[in-house]
Amino acid sequence: MKRMTTIDSSLYLQNRQTARTPSPELGKDEFLKILMTQLQNQDPTNPMEDREFISQMAQFSSLEQMMNMTNSIDTLVQSQLISPVIQYSHMIGKVVSYQGYDEEADTETGIEQSKVMGVSQNDGWAIFELENGEKVYADAVIKVNEDRNEGNNKQD
Repeated sequence: MKRMTTIDSSLYLQNRQTARTPSPELGKDEFLKILMTQLQNQDPTNPMEDREFISQMAQFSSLEQMMNMTNSIDTLVQSQLISPVIQYSHMIGKVVSYQGYDEEADTETGIEQSKVMGVSQNDGWAIFELENGEKVYADAVIKVNEDRNEGNNKQD
């Protein structure tokens, strides 16, 4: 027994999209379509000069490179805005106060102070690397002061 194949009704001509969806951007594909149409429909008695064609291609290439550079800069700026290291880098050199904690005794040791020497991140959280060797999450800081010893490094 022979089996008949079915035809997908979504492929009928009456089901194809007839309305064009306009786009606010003119991309390289659209530009090339316009250029090819222009070349195909040019007046044979007055063809487009090579210089015009090369000039249009150069302008298009320049525009495309500018758009790519703009996208790259936007991506760079966005990645820096969300980076905890960048957000808290201004804290380097500041003295921070935080609640000390003794892990072995599982008790708080009181308020401690130390100078921020660096900033790192862990799972999206900023961590201050302190002069005393401790590492403290940025949200655990109670108080921030200027380094009181900075500028007082006199040599005898």
